[in-house]
Amino acid sequence: MPGMPGGMDFDAVLFDFDGLLVDTEWAIYEAWRRTFRAHGHELPLETYTQCIGSDFDTWSPKSHLEDLTGRSFDWHQLDEDRQVEIRRELEQAGPMPGVLPLLGELRGRGVPLAVVSSSSHHWVDGWLEKLRLESYFDTVVCRGDAPRIKPAPDLWLEALARLGRPAERCLALEDSLNGVKSAKAAGLTVWAVPNRTTACLDLSIADRVIPSLEAVPA
Repeated sequence: MPGMPGGMDFDAVLFDFDGLLVDTEWAIYEAWRRTFRAHGHELPLETYTQCIGSDFDTWSPKSHLEDLTGRSFDWHQLDEDRQVEIRRELEQAGPMPGVLPLLGELRGRGVPLAVVSSSSHHWVDGWLEKLRLESYFDTVVCRGDAPRIKPAPDLWLEALARLGRPAERCLALEDSLNGVKSAKAAGLTVWAVPNRTTACLDLSIADRVIPSLEAVPA
Protein backbone atom coordinates (compact mmCIF):
# COMPACT_ATOMS: atom_id res chain seq x y z
CA MET A 1 0.00 0.00 0.00
CA PRO A 2 2.30 2.80 -1.19
CA GLY A 3 1.82 6.15 0.39
CA MET A 4 1.25 5.02 3.96
CA PRO A 5 3.15 7.09 6.53
CA GLY A 6 6.50 5.88 7.77
CA GLY A 7 7.21 3.99 4.56
CA MET A 8 4.85 1.17 5.52
CA ASP A 9 3.82 -0.94 2.56
CA PHE A 10 1.47 -3.90 2.99
CA ASP A 11 0.98 -6.86 0.68
CA ALA A 12 -2.63 -7.41 1.81
CA VAL A 13 -5.24 -5.94 4.14
CA LEU A 14 -7.46 -8.15 6.29
CA PHE A 15 -10.67 -6.74 7.75
CA ASP A 16 -12.72 -7.85 10.73
CA PHE A 17 -16.45 -7.69 9.99
CA ASP A 18 -18.79 -6.90 12.91
CA GLY A 19 -18.28 -3.37 14.16
CA LEU A 20 -15.72 -2.55 11.47
CA LEU A 21 -17.45 -2.93 8.11
CA VAL A 22 -21.00 -2.73 9.52
CA ASP A 23 -22.10 -1.38 12.91
CA THR A 24 -23.82 -4.58 14.01
CA GLU A 25 -22.39 -4.70 17.53
CA TRP A 26 -24.44 -1.89 19.06
CA ALA A 27 -27.76 -3.46 18.10
CA ILE A 28 -26.59 -6.80 19.51
CA TYR A 29 -25.51 -5.16 22.77
CA GLU A 30 -28.77 -3.21 23.08
CA ALA A 31 -30.78 -6.41 22.61
CA TRP A 32 -28.78 -8.10 25.36
CA ARG A 33 -29.21 -5.09 27.64
CA ARG A 34 -32.98 -5.28 27.20
CA THR A 35 -32.87 -8.97 28.15
CA PHE A 36 -30.96 -8.14 31.33
CA ARG A 37 -33.28 -5.26 32.24
CA ALA A 38 -36.33 -7.48 31.74
CA HIS A 39 -34.94 -9.62 34.55
CA GLY A 40 -34.00 -6.76 36.88
CA HIS A 41 -30.32 -6.30 36.08
CA GLU A 42 -28.10 -3.94 34.13
CA LEU A 43 -25.47 -5.02 31.62
CA PRO A 44 -22.71 -2.40 31.60
CA LEU A 45 -20.95 -1.98 28.28
CA GLU A 46 -17.59 -2.53 29.98
CA THR A 47 -18.79 -5.97 31.09
CA TYR A 48 -20.40 -7.00 27.82
CA THR A 49 -17.38 -6.14 25.68
CA GLN A 50 -15.52 -9.15 27.07
CA CYS A 51 -17.22 -11.33 24.45
CA ILE A 52 -16.95 -8.98 21.47
CA GLY A 53 -14.83 -10.42 18.69
CA SER A 54 -15.03 -13.94 20.10
CA ASP A 55 -17.81 -16.14 21.45
CA PHE A 56 -19.37 -17.04 24.76
CA ASP A 57 -16.49 -19.37 25.63
CA THR A 58 -14.53 -16.20 26.37
CA TRP A 59 -17.29 -14.65 28.50
CA SER A 60 -20.99 -15.47 28.42
CA PRO A 61 -23.85 -13.01 29.05
CA LYS A 62 -26.07 -16.07 29.46
CA SER A 63 -24.01 -17.47 32.34
CA HIS A 64 -23.67 -13.97 33.78
CA LEU A 65 -27.45 -13.41 33.88
CA GLU A 66 -28.04 -16.84 35.38
CA ASP A 67 -25.45 -16.07 38.07
CA LEU A 68 -27.07 -12.71 38.80
CA THR A 69 -30.61 -14.10 39.01
CA GLY A 70 -29.88 -17.55 40.41
CA ARG A 71 -32.11 -19.17 37.80
CA SER A 72 -31.91 -20.80 34.38
CA PHE A 73 -33.64 -19.61 31.20
CA ASP A 74 -35.13 -20.97 28.00
CA TRP A 75 -32.28 -19.60 25.91
CA HIS A 76 -33.58 -21.09 22.69
CA GLN A 77 -36.66 -18.89 22.78
CA LEU A 78 -34.83 -15.85 24.14
CA ASP A 79 -32.18 -16.18 21.42
CA GLU A 80 -34.85 -16.32 18.71
CA ASP A 81 -36.62 -13.26 20.11
CA ARG A 82 -33.35 -11.37 20.39
CA GLN A 83 -32.40 -12.17 16.79
CA VAL A 84 -35.73 -10.77 15.59
CA GLU A 85 -35.01 -7.54 17.49
CA ILE A 86 -31.46 -7.30 16.13
CA ARG A 87 -32.47 -7.85 12.52
CA ARG A 88 -35.27 -5.30 12.84
CA GLU A 89 -32.89 -2.67 14.21
CA LEU A 90 -30.29 -3.39 11.52
CA GLU A 91 -32.74 -3.45 8.62
CA GLN A 92 -31.54 -0.10 7.26
CA ALA A 93 -27.89 -0.45 8.29
CA GLY A 94 -25.19 0.33 5.74
CA PRO A 95 -21.41 0.19 5.66
CA MET A 96 -19.50 2.07 8.34
CA PRO A 97 -18.12 5.51 7.39
CA GLY A 98 -15.09 5.21 5.16
CA VAL A 99 -15.67 1.59 4.14
CA LEU A 100 -16.59 2.12 0.49
CA PRO A 101 -13.88 4.70 -0.34
CA LEU A 102 -11.20 2.60 1.36
CA LEU A 103 -12.23 -0.65 -0.32
CA GLY A 104 -12.45 1.10 -3.68
CA GLU A 105 -8.99 2.62 -3.25
CA LEU A 106 -7.38 -0.64 -2.20
CA ARG A 107 -9.10 -2.69 -4.88
CA GLY A 108 -8.11 -0.10 -7.46
CA ARG A 109 -4.48 -0.58 -6.45
CA GLY A 110 -4.77 -4.34 -6.70
CA VAL A 111 -4.22 -4.94 -2.98
CA PRO A 112 -5.52 -8.40 -1.93
CA LEU A 113 -8.32 -8.10 0.63
CA ALA A 114 -9.93 -10.52 3.07
CA VAL A 115 -12.64 -10.57 5.71
CA VAL A 116 -11.72 -12.47 8.89
CA SER A 117 -14.60 -12.91 11.35
CA SER A 118 -15.56 -15.06 14.33
CA SER A 119 -19.17 -14.87 13.12
CA SER A 120 -20.77 -17.46 10.84
CA HIS A 121 -20.64 -17.44 7.04
CA HIS A 122 -24.43 -17.19 7.06
CA TRP A 123 -24.22 -13.88 8.92
CA VAL A 124 -21.15 -12.38 7.22
CA ASP A 125 -21.82 -13.54 3.66
CA GLY A 126 -25.43 -12.39 3.96
CA TRP A 127 -24.34 -8.89 4.91
CA LEU A 128 -21.64 -8.70 2.24
CA GLU A 129 -24.19 -9.70 -0.38
CA LYS A 130 -26.86 -7.34 0.94
CA LEU A 131 -24.46 -4.38 0.91
CA ARG A 132 -22.80 -5.47 -2.36
CA LEU A 133 -19.38 -5.67 -0.78
CA GLU A 134 -18.53 -9.28 -1.66
CA SER A 135 -16.76 -8.38 -4.92
CA TYR A 136 -14.11 -6.37 -3.06
CA PHE A 137 -12.74 -9.39 -1.18
CA ASP A 138 -10.53 -12.20 -2.41
CA THR A 139 -11.58 -14.46 0.46
CA VAL A 140 -13.88 -14.52 3.48
CA VAL A 141 -12.81 -16.56 6.51
CA CYS A 142 -15.37 -17.23 9.25
CA ARG A 143 -16.19 -19.51 12.15
CA GLY A 144 -15.74 -23.11 11.01
CA ASP A 145 -12.97 -22.34 8.51
CA ALA A 146 -10.27 -22.90 11.13
CA PRO A 147 -10.09 -24.92 14.38
CA ARG A 148 -10.49 -21.93 16.72
CA ILE A 149 -11.97 -18.45 16.52
CA LYS A 150 -10.61 -15.22 18.00
CA PRO A 151 -8.78 -14.54 20.29
CA ALA A 152 -6.86 -17.52 18.84
CA PRO A 153 -4.90 -16.63 15.66
CA ASP A 154 -6.30 -19.50 13.55
CA LEU A 155 -8.74 -17.53 11.38
CA TRP A 156 -6.09 -14.98 10.42
CA LEU A 157 -3.60 -17.73 9.62
CA GLU A 158 -6.16 -19.41 7.37
CA ALA A 159 -6.79 -16.13 5.55
CA LEU A 160 -3.06 -15.55 5.08
CA ALA A 161 -2.67 -19.07 3.69
CA ARG A 162 -5.49 -18.45 1.20
CA LEU A 163 -3.97 -15.14 0.13
CA GLY A 164 -0.48 -16.60 -0.06
CA ARG A 165 0.99 -13.67 1.86
CA PRO A 166 3.34 -13.61 4.89
CA ALA A 167 1.89 -12.20 8.11
CA GLU A 168 4.70 -9.70 8.61
CA ARG A 169 3.80 -8.06 5.28
CA CYS A 170 0.07 -7.72 5.98
CA LEU A 171 -2.24 -5.35 7.87
CA ALA A 172 -5.21 -6.33 10.01
CA LEU A 173 -7.97 -3.83 10.83
CA GLU A 174 -9.89 -4.63 14.02
CA ASP A 175 -12.34 -3.01 16.40
CA SER A 176 -12.20 -5.36 19.43
CA LEU A 177 -9.60 -6.39 21.98
CA ASN A 178 -10.12 -10.09 21.23
CA GLY A 179 -9.62 -9.34 17.57
CA VAL A 180 -6.47 -7.30 18.13
CA LYS A 181 -5.01 -10.02 20.33
CA SER A 182 -5.70 -12.70 17.74
CA ALA A 183 -4.24 -10.73 14.82
CA LYS A 184 -1.13 -9.87 16.84
CA ALA A 185 -0.74 -13.55 17.74
CA ALA A 186 -0.87 -14.35 14.02
CA GLY A 187 2.03 -11.96 13.42
CA LEU A 188 0.16 -9.20 11.58
CA THR A 189 0.52 -5.48 11.95
CA VAL A 190 -2.74 -4.42 13.61
CA TRP A 191 -4.56 -1.12 13.50
CA ALA A 192 -7.47 -0.79 15.90
CA VAL A 193 -10.57 1.13 14.81
CA PRO A 194 -12.87 1.41 17.85
CA ASN A 195 -16.58 2.05 17.43
CA ARG A 196 -19.29 3.18 19.87
CA THR A 197 -19.43 -0.31 21.40
CA THR A 198 -15.68 -0.87 21.76
CA ALA A 199 -14.54 2.71 22.47
CA CYS A 200 -14.37 1.86 26.19
CA LEU A 201 -11.71 -0.83 25.57
CA ASP A 202 -7.97 -0.36 26.01
CA LEU A 203 -6.73 -1.18 22.51
CA SER A 204 -3.22 0.13 23.06
CA ILE A 205 -1.65 -3.25 22.27
CA ALA A 206 -2.48 -2.51 18.62
CA ASP A 207 0.27 -0.99 16.51
CA ARG A 208 -1.96 2.01 15.90
CA VAL A 209 -5.38 3.22 17.04
CA ILE A 210 -7.33 5.31 14.54
CA PRO A 211 -10.75 6.91 15.00
CA SER A 212 -12.48 5.45 11.93
CA LEU A 213 -11.85 3.86 8.56
CA GLU A 214 -12.10 7.36 7.11
CA ALA A 215 -8.76 8.05 8.83
CA VAL A 216 -6.93 5.05 7.32
CA PRO A 217 -4.12 6.51 5.20
CA ALA A 218 -4.52 4.75 1.87
